[in-house]
Amino acid sequence: MTKPPSTGLGRLRDALFPIYGGAETGKFLALGGIQFFIIFVLTLTRDLKDTLIITSCGAEAISFLKVYGVLPAATVFMLAYSKVSTLLSKRALFYATALPFFVFYLFFKLVMYPMRDSLHPSDAAVEALAGLPEGISYVVNLYRNWTFALFYVVSELYSSVSIGVLFWQFANDIVPVAQAKRFYPLFGQMSSLAPVVAGLCVVRFTNVNSLGGEKKAVTEGLLEFVLNLVMVAGGAIFALYEVSTALSVREQRRAGGGDSVFKIAAKGKKPKLGLRDSFRVLGKSKYLGFLATLVLGYGLCIALTEVMWKRMVQKQFPDPVDYARFMGKYSSTLGITTFVVIFFGSNLIKHLGWRAGALATPVSMALLAAPLFGVVIASKGDLGGRQLAFAVMVGTVQSVLSKATKYALFDPTTQMAYIPLDEESKVKGKAAIDGLGSRLGKSGASFMQQGLVLAFGNILNAAPVVAVIFYAALGSWTYGAVRLADMFEAKTRQQEGGHKPRAILTRGGGGHDGSSSTGGPVDDGSTSREEGAKGLWSPRYRPPGSTAATGGLLHRRATSRDCQA
Repeated sequence: MTKPPSTGLGRLRDALFPIYGGAETGKFLALGGIQFFIIFVLTLTRDLKDTLIITSCGAEAISFLKVYGVLPAATVFMLAYSKVSTLLSKRALFYATALPFFVFYLFFKLVMYPMRDSLHPSDAAVEALAGLPEGISYVVNLYRNWTFALFYVVSELYSSVSIGVLFWQFANDIVPVAQAKRFYPLFGQMSSLAPVVAGLCVVRFTNVNSLGGEKKAVTEGLLEFVLNLVMVAGGAIFALYEVSTALSVREQRRAGGGDSVFKIAAKGKKPKLGLRDSFRVLGKSKYLGFLATLVLGYGLCIALTEVMWKRMVQKQFPDPVDYARFMGKYSSTLGITTFVVIFFGSNLIKHLGWRAGALATPVSMALLAAPLFGVVIASKGDLGGRQLAFAVMVGTVQSVLSKATKYALFDPTTQMAYIPLDEESKVKGKAAIDGLGSRLGKSGASFMQQGLVLAFGNILNAAPVVAVIFYAALGSWTYGAVRLADMFEAKTRQQEGGHKPRAILTRGGGGHDGSSSTGGPVDDGSTSREEGAKGLWSPRYRPPGSTAATGGLLHRRATSRDCQA
């Protein structure tokens, strides 16, 4: 739709809310509502799964669950999705993907949780395993609470699928480029609100109901309250999906039979590389090798510090209600901080360049992790009282700022790094880095943590070794960022005298680590769509949350997806 003539107030409106006309506003609000409720559910289920597992099995159990539960389940899911996607219409595929998650959450609320004592193994069966080493006890705890473990796995799958597969694929199908350049920045801003609202809901419930209430009853009430919110949000997602579809069909008909907004230009198929092929592609290019170092470095470092931090939070808040209240406050703080850091972070890349943006995340993580490791190592893993409270506070600040700087700076800079590459390196390099990032990043960190837990009994006792691994990974990450910055700047200078780089469309999703299950920077294979994407971002306006700063990069990553990271 053509925007009205600009006046002083009109230019301000263009910057804050560049949506024009009732029909377009309705479409934007419907799509924004879908994204809000998807991330709202993601935040609630993420905090609930951590509450269930960490307070019943221990934070160290997460590393076992990720390798032996989440990884096989994710592999099976993606194989099934790839098969089903060739058989169903897009509408049917959306429901076939989303509906099973909400059916499971309803089944867990009505059947599995109320009957957990009957479903879980008997005390006699668990006592038979009582003589095993302390490190193995976390696996025993997962066996003892297998319904909670299943809830964790399903919620991890939802966090990986919800944004990339459900939201961005649908949005990319019905939003043409002319609207995308105005819609997508606002989606980035809106996505930071859902964790804030979800966190406040949990905090409000725990504050009101924990006064004088019996702990077990309050815990059961909390779970029922959270899953009721999930059901309501699920209903809203499906209703808004139908509204968005109807509005898009009406928009298409008003266009007079032109190109359907549901029709996507033919895309070059993104190669799926095996582990050996991924190493071969990265080994041929120092540029891609350094870029892979950045992705792997972040995945390893955040995993090492997060499990340790969650272990300390568990020690300070062993009761599920208290733990859930803390995580609610954490989610709200993360959402607000992400919004602020993204707003200023886009200007940091704009004014100080790619190098500053790439180095900001590892430098901030290195500085904030130092007092965390210092307190834990000085206490020899036996934290308590003020030491524990201080360590939890430092760990919380480190986790919040690490993730906020990732969304604001790390994600845009890594995606921008693909711009000066040739088409083959761009497509195959991204496929290789996605493959290694998901396999070596998550699984490698989890295997490493398992070995430390088995050797030291728990992750806090292993803090000196964790610190060495953490700073070694950070050193490699920082070195890779510096070398890649030199190469990126050199390639950019070479291209300044020639043609402009082709735009990259990033269909963000990801898992909690921020990796995309459906793409990332890809060559669409459609000249018209790529040409239309060039110049989407004005140098004067860098909206928070959705974009890299230069080169026509359309960064379609939801800012709080990986608040699940």
